[in-house]
Amino acid sequence: MDLIFFGMQGAGKGTVGKRVAENFNLEIFETGGALRNLAQEDSSLGHKIKEIIESGKLVPNEVVMEIVEDFMQKLEPGKSILFDGIPRSVEQAETLNALLDKNERTYKGVLIKITEEIALQRLTTRQICNKCKKVFAADYKAETCDAPDCGGELITRADDNPEAIKTRLEAFHTETQPAIELYKDRLIEIDGEASIEEVTKLTTQALNPLFETNI
Repeated sequence: MDLIFFGMQGAGKGTVGKRVAENFNLEIFETGGALRNLAQEDSSLGHKIKEIIESGKLVPNEVVMEIVEDFMQKLEPGKSILFDGIPRSVEQAETLNALLDKNERTYKGVLIKITEEIALQRLTTRQICNKCKKVFAADYKAETCDAPDCGGELITRADDNPEAIKTRLEAFHTETQPAIELYKDRLIEIDGEASIEEVTKLTTQALNPLFETNI
Protein backbone atom coordinates (compact mmCIF):
# COMPACT_ATOMS: atom_id res chain seq x y z
CA MET A 1 0.00 0.00 0.00
CA ASP A 2 1.52 3.30 -1.11
CA LEU A 3 0.73 6.52 0.76
CA ILE A 4 0.42 10.00 -0.74
CA PHE A 5 0.97 12.60 1.99
CA PHE A 6 -0.69 16.01 1.83
CA GLY A 7 -0.62 18.95 4.18
CA MET A 8 -0.64 22.72 4.19
CA GLN A 9 2.74 24.33 4.82
CA GLY A 10 3.38 24.13 8.55
CA ALA A 11 1.33 20.95 9.04
CA GLY A 12 4.43 18.89 9.85
CA LYS A 13 3.80 16.61 6.87
CA GLY A 14 7.48 15.95 6.21
CA THR A 15 8.33 15.14 9.83
CA VAL A 16 5.28 12.93 10.36
CA GLY A 17 5.89 11.27 7.00
CA LYS A 18 9.46 10.33 7.97
CA ARG A 19 8.28 8.80 11.26
CA VAL A 20 5.45 6.93 9.57
CA ALA A 21 7.86 5.61 6.92
CA GLU A 22 10.12 4.30 9.68
CA ASN A 23 7.18 2.71 11.53
CA PHE A 24 5.88 0.86 8.50
CA ASN A 25 9.17 0.32 6.61
CA LEU A 26 8.19 2.52 3.66
CA GLU A 27 10.50 4.09 1.10
CA ILE A 28 10.08 7.88 0.86
CA PHE A 29 9.83 9.48 -2.56
CA GLU A 30 10.63 13.19 -2.36
CA THR A 31 11.05 14.86 -5.74
CA GLY A 32 14.04 17.05 -4.85
CA GLY A 33 16.00 14.18 -3.33
CA ALA A 34 15.19 11.86 -6.23
CA LEU A 35 16.34 14.54 -8.69
CA ARG A 36 19.66 15.03 -6.92
CA ASN A 37 20.31 11.28 -6.72
CA LEU A 38 19.50 10.68 -10.38
CA ALA A 39 21.64 13.61 -11.53
CA GLN A 40 24.68 11.75 -10.19
CA GLU A 41 23.89 8.56 -12.14
CA ASP A 42 25.62 7.62 -15.38
CA SER A 43 22.35 6.76 -17.14
CA SER A 44 20.24 8.31 -19.89
CA LEU A 45 17.69 9.54 -17.35
CA GLY A 46 20.45 10.77 -15.06
CA HIS A 47 22.04 12.75 -17.90
CA LYS A 48 18.64 14.23 -18.80
CA ILE A 49 18.00 15.33 -15.20
CA LYS A 50 21.48 16.82 -14.84
CA GLU A 51 21.02 18.84 -18.01
CA ILE A 52 17.65 20.21 -16.81
CA ILE A 53 19.04 21.13 -13.39
CA GLU A 54 22.10 22.84 -14.84
CA SER A 55 19.94 24.83 -17.25
CA GLY A 56 17.90 26.18 -14.35
CA LYS A 57 14.62 25.09 -15.96
CA LEU A 58 11.67 23.55 -14.14
CA VAL A 59 11.42 19.80 -14.48
CA PRO A 60 8.44 18.99 -16.76
CA ASN A 61 5.72 16.80 -15.30
CA GLU A 62 6.37 13.99 -17.79
CA VAL A 63 10.00 13.87 -16.62
CA VAL A 64 8.88 13.82 -12.98
CA MET A 65 6.79 10.74 -13.83
CA GLU A 66 9.83 9.14 -15.46
CA ILE A 67 11.64 9.71 -12.18
CA VAL A 68 8.77 8.17 -10.20
CA GLU A 69 8.70 5.09 -12.44
CA ASP A 70 12.48 4.73 -12.22
CA PHE A 71 12.14 4.92 -8.42
CA MET A 72 9.48 2.18 -8.45
CA GLN A 73 11.57 -0.11 -10.62
CA LYS A 74 14.53 0.12 -8.25
CA LEU A 75 12.49 -0.85 -5.17
CA GLU A 76 12.83 -4.28 -3.66
CA PRO A 77 9.75 -6.45 -4.34
CA GLY A 78 6.81 -5.72 -2.05
CA LYS A 79 8.23 -2.42 -0.79
CA SER A 80 5.70 0.40 -0.41
CA ILE A 81 6.26 4.10 -1.08
CA LEU A 82 5.39 7.24 0.85
CA PHE A 83 5.10 10.17 -1.57
CA ASP A 84 6.03 13.49 0.07
CA GLY A 85 5.41 16.72 -1.84
CA ILE A 86 3.89 15.13 -4.92
CA PRO A 87 1.39 15.64 -6.47
CA ARG A 88 1.13 19.42 -6.26
CA SER A 89 -1.53 19.93 -8.96
CA VAL A 90 -4.49 18.18 -10.56
CA GLU A 91 -2.44 17.38 -13.68
CA GLN A 92 0.30 15.81 -11.58
CA ALA A 93 -2.23 13.87 -9.50
CA GLU A 94 -3.88 12.47 -12.61
CA THR A 95 -0.60 11.35 -14.16
CA LEU A 96 0.71 9.93 -10.87
CA ASN A 97 -2.50 7.95 -10.34
CA ALA A 98 -2.34 6.63 -13.90
CA LEU A 99 1.26 5.53 -13.32
CA LEU A 100 0.38 3.82 -10.04
CA ASP A 101 -2.56 2.07 -11.67
CA LYS A 102 -0.41 0.96 -14.62
CA ASN A 103 2.06 -0.60 -12.19
CA GLU A 104 -0.81 -2.24 -10.25
CA ARG A 105 0.05 -0.42 -7.02
CA THR A 106 -2.62 0.25 -4.40
CA TYR A 107 -2.55 3.66 -2.74
CA LYS A 108 -4.31 6.02 -0.35
CA GLY A 109 -4.02 9.73 0.38
CA VAL A 110 -3.22 11.02 3.87
CA LEU A 111 -4.09 14.64 4.70
CA ILE A 112 -2.60 16.30 7.80
CA LYS A 113 -5.19 19.03 8.44
CA ILE A 114 -4.50 22.39 10.06
CA THR A 115 -6.09 25.82 9.73
CA GLU A 116 -4.42 28.70 7.92
CA GLU A 117 -4.13 30.54 11.25
CA ILE A 118 -2.14 27.66 12.76
CA ALA A 119 0.02 27.49 9.61
CA LEU A 120 0.89 31.18 9.86
CA GLN A 121 1.67 30.89 13.56
CA ARG A 122 3.96 27.90 13.08
CA LEU A 123 5.75 29.16 9.99
CA THR A 124 6.52 32.61 11.39
CA THR A 125 7.96 31.21 14.63
CA ARG A 126 9.81 28.10 13.48
CA GLN A 127 13.56 27.84 12.93
CA ILE A 128 15.63 25.66 10.61
CA CYS A 129 19.12 24.19 10.93
CA ASN A 130 21.55 25.89 8.54
CA LYS A 131 23.37 22.57 7.99
CA CYS A 132 20.96 19.60 7.87
CA LYS A 133 17.78 21.70 7.34
CA LYS A 134 15.89 20.04 10.22
CA VAL A 135 12.92 22.20 11.27
CA PHE A 136 12.32 23.23 14.90
CA ALA A 137 9.08 24.59 16.36
CA ALA A 138 8.96 27.75 18.46
CA ASP A 139 9.03 25.81 21.75
CA TYR A 140 12.51 24.41 21.01
CA LYS A 141 14.78 26.48 23.27
CA ALA A 142 18.33 25.52 22.27
CA GLU A 143 20.28 27.57 19.72
CA THR A 144 21.86 24.62 17.90
CA CYS A 145 20.52 21.56 16.07
CA ASP A 146 20.01 18.38 18.09
CA ALA A 147 20.38 16.01 15.11
CA PRO A 148 23.18 13.42 15.54
CA ASP A 149 26.59 14.67 14.34
CA CYS A 150 25.16 18.05 13.29
CA GLY A 151 25.05 20.87 15.84
CA GLY A 152 24.27 23.42 13.15
CA GLU A 153 23.05 26.94 13.89
CA LEU A 154 19.29 27.53 13.93
CA ILE A 155 18.10 30.31 11.64
CA THR A 156 14.85 31.75 10.33
CA ARG A 157 14.17 31.09 6.64
CA ALA A 158 14.15 34.25 4.53
CA ASP A 159 10.76 33.29 3.07
CA ASP A 160 9.17 32.60 6.47
CA ASN A 161 7.62 36.06 6.62
CA PRO A 162 3.83 36.70 6.56
CA GLU A 163 3.70 37.99 2.98
CA ALA A 164 5.70 35.11 1.47
CA ILE A 165 3.85 32.56 3.59
CA LYS A 166 0.44 33.80 2.42
CA THR A 167 1.62 33.43 -1.19
CA ARG A 168 2.62 29.83 -0.52
CA LEU A 169 -0.65 29.08 1.25
CA GLU A 170 -2.61 30.56 -1.65
CA ALA A 171 -0.77 28.23 -4.01
CA PHE A 172 -1.76 25.31 -1.78
CA HIS A 173 -5.43 26.33 -1.92
CA THR A 174 -5.53 26.96 -5.67
CA GLU A 175 -3.26 24.16 -6.92
CA THR A 176 -2.91 21.37 -4.37
CA GLN A 177 -6.36 21.43 -2.74
CA PRO A 178 -8.10 20.51 -6.04
CA ALA A 179 -5.60 17.65 -6.42
CA ILE A 180 -6.50 16.36 -2.95
CA GLU A 181 -10.14 16.22 -4.05
CA LEU A 182 -9.18 13.48 -6.52
CA TYR A 183 -8.41 11.25 -3.52
CA LYS A 184 -11.61 11.96 -1.55
CA ASP A 185 -12.77 8.34 -1.86
CA ARG A 186 -9.44 7.04 -0.56
CA LEU A 187 -8.36 9.83 1.80
CA ILE A 188 -7.44 9.48 5.46
CA GLU A 189 -7.70 12.80 7.32
CA ILE A 190 -5.67 13.48 10.46
CA ASP A 191 -6.03 16.41 12.88
CA GLY A 192 -2.60 18.03 12.63
CA GLU A 193 -2.97 20.74 15.26
CA ALA A 194 -1.60 18.73 18.20
CA SER A 195 2.11 18.11 18.88
CA ILE A 196 4.17 16.23 16.30
CA GLU A 197 4.32 13.26 18.67
CA GLU A 198 0.51 13.16 19.00
CA VAL A 199 -0.07 13.65 15.25
CA THR A 200 2.40 10.82 14.53
CA LYS A 201 0.52 8.60 16.99
CA LEU A 202 -2.87 9.43 15.42
CA THR A 203 -1.52 8.82 11.93
CA THR A 204 0.06 5.51 12.90
CA GLN A 205 -3.17 4.34 14.53
CA ALA A 206 -5.16 5.28 11.43
CA LEU A 207 -2.75 3.41 9.15
CA ASN A 208 -2.29 0.30 11.27
CA PRO A 209 -5.20 -1.58 9.62
CA LEU A 210 -3.69 -0.98 6.17
CA PHE A 211 -0.42 -2.61 7.10
CA GLU A 212 -1.81 -5.26 9.46
CA THR A 213 0.52 -4.38 12.28
CA ASN A 214 0.21 -3.17 15.85
CA ILE A 215 3.05 -0.66 15.97
